[in-house]
Amino acid sequence: MRIAPWCLAVAVLAPALVGAQAPARDPAAEKQAARAAVETYLHGLKFNDVESFKKVFLPDVKLQWIKRDGSLGQLSQEDWYKSFVSSAGKEEEGELRIESLDVTNDIASAKVVETYPKSVYIDYVSLIKIRDTWWIAAKVYTSHPR
Repeated sequence: MRIAPWCLAVAVLAPALVGAQAPARDPAAEKQAARAAVETYLHGLKFNDVESFKKVFLPDVKLQWIKRDGSLGQLSQEDWYKSFVSSAGKEEEGELRIESLDVTNDIASAKVVETYPKSVYIDYVSLIKIRDTWWIAAKVYTSHPR
């Protein structure tokens, strides 16, 4: 009996391809790990701590929002970090919480609500898991007076 070359290739490569996928983790553990990344972000906001942001934001992420004139506003990480220099380490008044978190395999989305004395911010952050580490890959936000 003669075996076709493509059958032999499939037989040899299939186990390697299946084994190349990351092992499935417990969904509850994945959600907790993604939540920890968002909590690190909230710590950075609460204490004006740029180092916390650097631990969880991918370096090229731009913050985006809609300006009062209806146009798109964007801020680079570098420029955003500069806005914290004068208040570095100072604790902000207000309540910051994760309102929702949805995790699917290696991606996640979180809604964050920041209630300050004079304003409320709503952030949506998208996360991605790269080599066992959850990173914030995008942030959009809106705000309104309190």
